Amino acid sequence: MDQNLGTMDWNVSTTDRSLSYWIVWFTSDYWWITSADRIRYLLKIIQCFYYSILAIVGVPVNIITIVTLMSRNCGLSKCVTRYLVAMSAGDLLVVILDLILRHIPIVYWKQFYFLLSFPVCNVHAVLLYAATDCSVWFTVTFTFDRFVAICCLKLKSKYCTEKSAAVVLGTVTVLSCLKNIFWYFMLLNRYKLVNNPWFCVFSVETAESLVWGTIEFLQNILTPCVPFVLILLLNALTVRHILVSSRARRRLRAHSSGENPSDPEMESRRKSIILLFVISANFIILWSTLMVYTIWIRMYNLGYESVRLDLFVMELGFMLQLTSCCTNTVIYAVTQTHFRQQLKDLLKYPLTVILQLNKP
Repeated sequence: MDQNLGTMDWNVSTTDRSLSYWIVWFTSDYWWITSADRIRYLLKIIQCFYYSILAIVGVPVNIITIVTLMSRNCGLSKCVTRYLVAMSAGDLLVVILDLILRHIPIVYWKQFYFLLSFPVCNVHAVLLYAATDCSVWFTVTFTFDRFVAICCLKLKSKYCTEKSAAVVLGTVTVLSCLKNIFWYFMLLNRYKLVNNPWFCVFSVETAESLVWGTIEFLQNILTPCVPFVLILLLNALTVRHILVSSRARRRLRAHSSGENPSDPEMESRRKSIILLFVISANFIILWSTLMVYTIWIRMYNLGYESVRLDLFVMELGFMLQLTSCCTNTVIYAVTQTHFRQQLKDLLKYPLTVILQLNKP
């Protein structure tokens, strides 16, 4: 097995990666350093600070979001609340399993060198990719739920319920775990502390195997390519339905009242649509780069070399994808007035308790 690892194996002497190391190479004027290399070095320098800040912010932000949605009245239906809680929980798991336990050790490899003695990388990979799938597909299920609520009024009363949401989210979680078991057999149990794009050691046979390549290619199609298509399609259909129904509703109200008064139902629907579209756009924009690179690297390993993407594309893709796990709270606060107020009250609560305890 060791003979098959080749250059994919861990080699301390050739992977002396640290902040000073990347700064030296970024500022060097050697003629063989390309612009793409300098971009990658710059991204590595940024990651040394960005990932730490993202972890410090991402964990409490997602926890606060979950607590706010579960314990307070944010003006959302119980069905929508379940989806938003699940999305925040999925993002929290990705922050822990991917950002904190994968990317930060890669950036600060000297401090996390001890991980090389823990033979659990393939187990880590299964949990990480399952959590990522849950985070992605929870967004799809939320989009579908809103599509049904807006465009399929006959089905709304049966599908858009708290019970249905629990069943859908539970099914997605189970399928995501089953779908990613193959990583346990594809990857070895040793950490590499480097991305290319996997963070576990793997054999050359695995990288060049047509069978494993096909399986992984299908995995990449299912996440995130299919979610991309589904979200775009559902949003397009939702927009089309809203435009048609809004025009008809305005004509009807204008004809019946002779004027164009405010419409509370349309205002409520507008806020719901803004939330849906912002979440969908956030996912699509921040996941696009990594999706393109992941598909390309597998095709490249299988011999399709007509197109070449530099490594900085992968690093940028990881940074954007991880950022998407920390943005939903901002989205809820910007688009939902009730959530914003409840979030303020929750953050003020510890201070209120302290002031009450200190009263004479």
